[in-house]
Amino acid sequence: MQKTTHLFKSFFIEVGEISYFAGRFFREVFSRPFEFKELLRQCYNVGNRSILLVGVTGFIIGLVLTLQTRPTLEEFGAVSWMPSMVSISIIREIGPVIIALTFAGRIASGIGAELGSMKVTEQIDAMEVSGTNPFKFLVVTRILATTLMLPILVVFGDAIALYGSYIIENLKGDVSFVLYFNKVFNALEFSDIIPATIKTFFFGFAIGLVGCFKGYNCEKGTVGVGLAANSAVVFSSMLLFVLDFIAVFVTDIFFEI
Repeated sequence: MQKTTHLFKSFFIEVGEISYFAGRFFREVFSRPFEFKELLRQCYNVGNRSILLVGVTGFIIGLVLTLQTRPTLEEFGAVSWMPSMVSISIIREIGPVIIALTFAGRIASGIGAELGSMKVTEQIDAMEVSGTNPFKFLVVTRILATTLMLPILVVFGDAIALYGSYIIENLKGDVSFVLYFNKVFNALEFSDIIPATIKTFFFGFAIGLVGCFKGYNCEKGTVGVGLAANSAVVFSSMLLFVLDFIAVFVTDIFFEI
């Protein structure tokens, strides 16, 4: 009983601390000075470190989804629906979630380890002594970078996934490139694209927030750096599923109205 109470207490303390951390981000993001140069550098680093992994992940998603679904559709004589089904599945749900999870594993752990190392080696304290605002320079720029870059990476990953699906359709059913993508774009509507794109901004914000929070509040010692990197991935992945559920629930209510 005491152990359960302690777990609940630790959970709510963690939620309160990360909420305060998020509130501080929103206060700092609108105050001067604006670190545009550092923001651009972080956007480049985040995108450059993730683009190959996102591309490979998206390509495999398209291949596997088409290979697994095609035999079932063949049984019902509905192979012509393959481009429509794959495009809606990838754009609405599979692409954003899987790419965000991949992004979290690559970026949240990196941010957690990087800021954790700076905390342990007292570089953050040195920045405060020198008159620099370390929260604005280190945290705000990284959270903004993940928030802005993840939607772009998801669009890129979705496009690669659809191309992977086209390759299988071309090999199995001799479907031309123009015919396949005509069916894809005919099946998609704004109600498929806009909610899926909007939620990727929240995914990126959550990944950056958790990674920065874990690294910025890292405990002393090299063990703390490892724990910060590991817990950043775990917590951001869990938060992604919660945010995805909320996004799907809200979207369903909105379009029901």
